[in-house]
Amino acid sequence: MDFDITRSQEYYEIDKLYPEVSLLNPGINIQIVTNYRPGRYFDIRFLPGVSFGMRNVVYYDNSDLENIEAVNTQQRLESSFLEFPLLLKYKGDRLNNVRPYIVGGLNYRYDLAGKKEYDDEKPVYLRLKRSDLYYEVGAGLDFYLTYFKLSVELKMSHGLRDVLVHEPASGYAQYMNAIEKMKSQIWIVSFHFE
Repeated sequence: MDFDITRSQEYYEIDKLYPEVSLLNPGINIQIVTNYRPGRYFDIRFLPGVSFGMRNVVYYDNSDLENIEAVNTQQRLESSFLEFPLLLKYKGDRLNNVRPYIVGGLNYRYDLAGKKEYDDEKPVYLRLKRSDLYYEVGAGLDFYLTYFKLSVELKMSHGLRDVLVHEPASGYAQYMNAIEKMKSQIWIVSFHFE
């Protein structure tokens, strides 16, 4: 899980904070496969499910040019998504027991861990909006085994809207001000059993 962060040039000159996601963290995703096959090479797939993950936004203090790597603070943002992807799967011809495919579509995600208010007891100074719409593209292979079909898929999911709530925490406005907009980005490796 990652963020595509657009830094605020206006506040960079004032606060000298440089936000970025420096380390990607793995999560887990569990879905139910619903598949409709309108043609030989096309499938329409609906895969409702849940996913859990975490992202760390690290702020570098660039006011000291000799020590540009000095870490000012780190924001740990956890997400628990309900997701509802609707995807179109285009399959190639089957060769022995393997069939390649590409997939694309839209995914509506609702973040159950999104906070309505800041918690004064925890040092979290960013909040995320609860809902977002993602476009997804990917590719994979279907393996036809004796009793079931195994699909291995790599997919990129990119959010379409700014998920940052632009209301700063009391006394910590510099962390929210350093970010102009923040879009969610997720890389997914899936194993489907059908």
